[in-house]
Amino acid sequence: MNVDLSNYRKNYNKDCLLENEVPEKPFTLFHKWFQEEKSFYGKNKEVNAMSVSTIGNDGVPETRIVLLKEYSEEGFVFYTNYYSYKGVAIKNRPKVCLSFYWNRTERQIIIKGITHKVEKDKSDEYFNKRPKENKISCWASQQSYIISSKKQLEKQYKKWYNFFCKNRLIIKRPYYWGGYIVKPYQIEFWQGQPNRLHDRIMYKLMVEKEWTFFRLSP
Repeated sequence: MNVDLSNYRKNYNKDCLLENEVPEKPFTLFHKWFQEEKSFYGKNKEVNAMSVSTIGNDGVPETRIVLLKEYSEEGFVFYTNYYSYKGVAIKNRPKVCLSFYWNRTERQIIIKGITHKVEKDKSDEYFNKRPKENKISCWASQQSYIISSKKQLEKQYKKWYNFFCKNRLIIKRPYYWGGYIVKPYQIEFWQGQPNRLHDRIMYKLMVEKEWTFFRLSP
């Protein structure tokens, strides 16, 4: 099979990104772009979906989509199983790359940073906000481990559901599940432009903990 996609082409023309208009800190621009994207769709579109790229023990990059759950000037927070492929990769190589792509506004954001576990109290706080069924799935799934069938997973879920619900137990966070914060040292903002002359503004964190930015050629 040979599928030719060379005619798939779009001309970008929604907005521009100029040096004299961007803020000193990248978090201000991230917040502005995120709020603008959210205003188009609301919460149900999952504008907080982002890719997380890690390097495994085999030296090969691996990328998957997760949901951003919090952001601030400290960094970007997401939650997962610490024993999953990405959890193990992060433990061994804590530098990761996050990426957002927002088609409607024709924007990308690429973030390089160093990952740290959030405090246990913070993970507990988020876990307690999750729906009951989502809490139970954290107990039922050994994320990234091989299983024999979907029925096995459903059986595990039912077992834990009965354990917690029939016994009326509080569903506490598993010790192997929690949050990471990615503390950025480089953030690139990409705005699509006509004729592929895209705007690319790169922010870098300097030794003095101050941010500087410059334009990249597309």
